[in-house]
Amino acid sequence: MQSQKLAALAAFLCASVLFAQTPDAPKPTASKAAAAGASTAAKPVSDQQSGENHETAPIRVQVNEVIVPVTVTDAQGRFVSDLTKKDFQVFEDNKAQQIQFFSRERNQPVVIGFLVDLSSSSRIHWKNYQDAAIELVQTLLVDDKKFSGYLISYGQDAELQVNTTSDPAPIVEKLRKLKPGGGAALFDAIYMSCTNRKLVKGEPIQPRRVVVIIGDGHDDASKRSLAQILELAQKNLVTIYCISTSAFGFANPYDSNLVKLADETGGRVLYPLENVYKDTSGYLSQPSDDGNYALKVGLGEYASTVARGMYHAVSDIAGEITTQYIIRYVPADESDKSYRNLKVTVDLGNVKVRARKGYYAAGQ
Repeated sequence: MQSQKLAALAAFLCASVLFAQTPDAPKPTASKAAAAGASTAAKPVSDQQSGENHETAPIRVQVNEVIVPVTVTDAQGRFVSDLTKKDFQVFEDNKAQQIQFFSRERNQPVVIGFLVDLSSSSRIHWKNYQDAAIELVQTLLVDDKKFSGYLISYGQDAELQVNTTSDPAPIVEKLRKLKPGGGAALFDAIYMSCTNRKLVKGEPIQPRRVVVIIGDGHDDASKRSLAQILELAQKNLVTIYCISTSAFGFANPYDSNLVKLADETGGRVLYPLENVYKDTSGYLSQPSDDGNYALKVGLGEYASTVARGMYHAVSDIAGEITTQYIIRYVPADESDKSYRNLKVTVDLGNVKVRARKGYYAAGQ
């Protein structure tokens, strides 16, 4: 029953994404006026009036330009998608910068790395996250050359399971065959995503680079450290999102790894199974001898609760990846610093702005 519900949700979500890509389809976003608490609808903004760049031709950038993808959400977590260039301010090391290029196109080209945890810690909820990973692939790779993806699994070692492709079928097929067991080489998997896969022409400007980690942040087998991987991801302009496999009732001492990776690169962490069971009858109520776990999940509303949590996580990740603003600027002052701090603000109350917190200068 659980798998049937997840399959139904996957079908619904895929249909929703395809519908959302139809030119006249409504978008699940909040307006600038709504985010500010106003009741009036925001009027369309002319490209000529705003000075925004909405061209679909390949983007050309200067060597010293800084590229910053930005996500803006309102208090309810809905994407605020009608902002203009004048709504944003960018600060580098606390100095205001002049925005050279601004885009708010939806469904921008992107290359997505799906990094899946195969360590022993993922066993208890493996089927749920396997299904969620398949949903995410089928949602984001919709047989459109603008969107590409690749699959890396990590247990005791990181392994490139499927190289970069626009076809979701080989990734889905491989996901169905994966089984957890062993250690966790998360940092090596991120290293591989930055160094050992087929590139798409135009990366990382157009298409952008995104990594989605499906795991709990645990690493006990990598040759690289968190600091090394974070620097590499920032230098490669990678935005990292995480779907945590931590579940209600289980402590996760490694969550800070996911939070650090997401916050520093402009992504975020979602917890589809955190607190979703607290009002569900039967959760962790029946003794079990399966594996190393003393308890097992009960019956009642468990399956539907898991399905709802997974659906919202997949929907949020997919929506955020394809609904970002792109800002580019040339630093106002020359600096010898290799790492420069970034801050993006929006002249609007009651919104949350997500962007990478810094970058490494070219040649540094």
